[in-house]
Amino acid sequence: MKTQDILQNIFNRLLDMVPTLLALVLAFLVASILLVAMGADPGAAINSMLQGAFGTENATAETLVKATPILFVAIGIAIAFRGGVINIGGEGQMIAGALAGITTTLVLKDAAGLVTIPLSLIMGFLAGAFYGGIAGFLRAYFGVNEILSTIMLNQVAVQLMNYLLNNPLLDPAEIGTNHIPKTARILADQQLPRLVINIPEFMTPLFGHVDLFARTRLHTGIIIAVVLAILTYVLLWRTTIGYRIRAVGQNERAARYAGINVKRQMMLSLVLAGGFAGLAGVVQVLGLQYRLQTDGSPAGFTASAGFNGIVAALFGGLNPIGAIPASAFFGGLLVGAQKMQRDLGVPAALITAINGLIVVFVVSSQIFTQRRQRRRASIAVAEVEAPAERAEVPTPAEEIV
Repeated sequence: MKTQDILQNIFNRLLDMVPTLLALVLAFLVASILLVAMGADPGAAINSMLQGAFGTENATAETLVKATPILFVAIGIAIAFRGGVINIGGEGQMIAGALAGITTTLVLKDAAGLVTIPLSLIMGFLAGAFYGGIAGFLRAYFGVNEILSTIMLNQVAVQLMNYLLNNPLLDPAEIGTNHIPKTARILADQQLPRLVINIPEFMTPLFGHVDLFARTRLHTGIIIAVVLAILTYVLLWRTTIGYRIRAVGQNERAARYAGINVKRQMMLSLVLAGGFAGLAGVVQVLGLQYRLQTDGSPAGFTASAGFNGIVAALFGGLNPIGAIPASAFFGGLLVGAQKMQRDLGVPAALITAINGLIVVFVVSSQIFTQRRQRRRASIAVAEVEAPAERAEVPTPAEEIV
């Protein structure tokens, strides 16, 4: 590839990011109007949010802790949307993964952590994949709208969790008391290790100590999520499986005409989406909460990561790599909102409104991106066909002969 083509490709990719960034600016502009209506200074509010999200080592760690389940879900959402199906069931799939993971850990409580942690992660993925696969099967073979089925399955998962945490999975110490629905706490050996970054001594004036995040709740789940995001990108854009998934999402009829099993790819998309959401659930248990407990609502455990993952995936351009900074951004919004509420008295629920605004503006901005992509494709086709057309046109000399 020529240097000019490479530079043009980079320029086009940067230009494709402009509508998304503009959508973000518009969302915060509307949010600023809401802040003024509440009697708050938008500048002070944004500054407070930034300080709350990234101002200290602990704030940054909490942002990454919040971003971890969002990233897992966002990876799955990117696969589903690329496959032409919409997964709104991240909440239920997280719960399914958490139930399978915590059950595995409790059953194998006498086994070493090197055995239980990987096995619990695998079981969490499989449980989420199975739960997502239910909606995929209904969509592929019976034409059931996956939006409705995944939303309904969320409620089934919540009620299943409530039953299990009040009965077979209830912590034995809670039996006979006015109990809180929760499982027993897992052993320290079965918990995901904390993430500690060893800083060279010459950099200690910057960080104050040599062990970054040593005194925070940040765990290695964020590393797992980032690695899986990179692997998912490779799967979608560098393998035949990913090509088939994206082909179905681009044009279902054309994919079927090309011999691709459309039903299988739809189901696979939701299976993988559910699996990653299931991982989000089990990682929350093994890395952060060390037990599964609920207040009876899905948000009591998931903290709405199943829905925030959709926003992060859209903001990341439905690209697993783009979902990494997008998840960190939304994790920062959630953490920073708490400090904004403490400092200025602005309800942290405002972040829900900002998330909604971002979705509206980002989805709207995709129209312009898609138009540019179609225009580039038509230009590329024209450039390929032009030499052939010129070759077919006879020269004056040929006409005379």
